Amino acid sequence: MNAMIENVRQNLDFSQNKPLKVLVYEAFRKTIILGQIPAGSRINEKEFSDTLNISRTPIRYALRQLVDEQLVEHVPKIGIVVKGISKKDAYEIFDIRKSLDTLATIKAMEKMDEKDFLELKELLTYGDKLNEEDRVDELLANFSDFNTFIYEKSQMLRLKGIVMELRSYLLYFRDISIRSSERRSVALAEHWLIYRGMKTNNIAQIKMITQEHLDHSLQFILAEMERQKIG
Repeated sequence: MNAMIENVRQNLDFSQNKPLKVLVYEAFRKTIILGQIPAGSRINEKEFSDTLNISRTPIRYALRQLVDEQLVEHVPKIGIVVKGISKKDAYEIFDIRKSLDTLATIKAMEKMDEKDFLELKELLTYGDKLNEEDRVDELLANFSDFNTFIYEKSQMLRLKGIVMELRSYLLYFRDISIRSSERRSVALAEHWLIYRGMKTNNIAQIKMITQEHLDHSLQFILAEMERQKIG
């Protein structure tokens, strides 16, 4: 099976109670965002349909949605071509994250009790251990757990919903930055500073460190995208 098609197949989650066309769209979207279909690749609608044993209707729907999101484009005489993630996307996502993360962290701080703070501290301590032992994949999950913890404790369901819409982008950017040993060590230290700001009810510190933390991540990602000749 074509590697691109296999990646889409693996990202098809039939356990979700959603229409097939939505599942196909989400699978394509995730696969493209995670770089599992490289920019410049052509998507052959018939080949995907035949190999995945899915009618062309949901695939057409998925590709229309992706054109609207500018993750793919229709090139005359060629067809649908993957654009992937651009630097413009990175700037936009991180601008959104700065606002959302700052708000969620402050709201979480206001609602957390001593048990919650202890749990967050243990999560950070475990992250340090994973970093020291160079257990990168587990550390990536730990970083996601940190962000998920903050959003859960904020008790802002709509805010959490917005973040879930951005999840594939966030995983892509996280993987780029945290796989660098230099960046992940700095990011861990910044998480500790955010924790201390929350523990001392220091809103000014939370705002400053959250903004700096995401700015540092963005600059690292832009440099890596430049190295890879992306967007």
